[in-house]
Amino acid sequence: MNLKQSVIAITGAGQGLGQMMAITLAHSGAELALIDVNEEALRKTQDQCHMLSVKALTYCADVTDEQQVEQTFSNIIQDFGQLDGLINNAGILRDGLLVKLKDGEISKMSLAQFDAVMNVNVTGTFLCAREAAAKMIETERQGVIINISSVARAGNIGQTNYAASKAAVATMATTWAKELARYGIRAAAIAPGVVQTAMADQLKPEAIERLKAMVPIGRIGESNEIAHAAKFILENDYVTGRVIEVDGGMRM
Repeated sequence: MNLKQSVIAITGAGQGLGQMMAITLAHSGAELALIDVNEEALRKTQDQCHMLSVKALTYCADVTDEQQVEQTFSNIIQDFGQLDGLINNAGILRDGLLVKLKDGEISKMSLAQFDAVMNVNVTGTFLCAREAAAKMIETERQGVIINISSVARAGNIGQTNYAASKAAVATMATTWAKELARYGIRAAAIAPGVVQTAMADQLKPEAIERLKAMVPIGRIGESNEIAHAAKFILENDYVTGRVIEVDGGMRM
């Protein structure tokens, strides 16, 4: 894909990886459809893209709401006339042990805690990909769908919900690659290791140090390193159905 004047939608574009991916793609001349629940954060990302002289429009939407997602992607086609790529980046953490015994009392991960992560990370990814694929087919555009997974998909203590969600989005990407190839649509996933983002900042300092010790390179990743992986997938027309690990050699 030639990124210049291609239209790429990014969920969770208001901060962190989403914001960095938007800026990285803007440097290559891509036009951006920026999606997030935080309108103020979206404006900040939009301003940075506009400084690079590219078209960037914002769409305040909850990716777990089917009607909002459908309307958002209809608006994107109306505003840009095309859609060439989607990066499913929106995601949340609600970490906790499945069960924990302390002072003779057992505490449990609540269903609400589990569902919150699955709704955003899995349902949101499904809804956005479904609508993006439908719009690409309707407008006869060959495109790319990228899901943001995680090395945690292999399983990680305290992350039953998050690990399950990231395994799901990786599997969905490989499934969509097989289903959508007939329409000229590629699909892949990126599995970052520990990356310096607002989400990582939610982890306890001791958890960060423990994770850093597991990385052969000896440091956590930078958001621009994940953004470059997304750019590579978009530009390389022979990449599909794969999960690309960008983790400094980390293996859980």
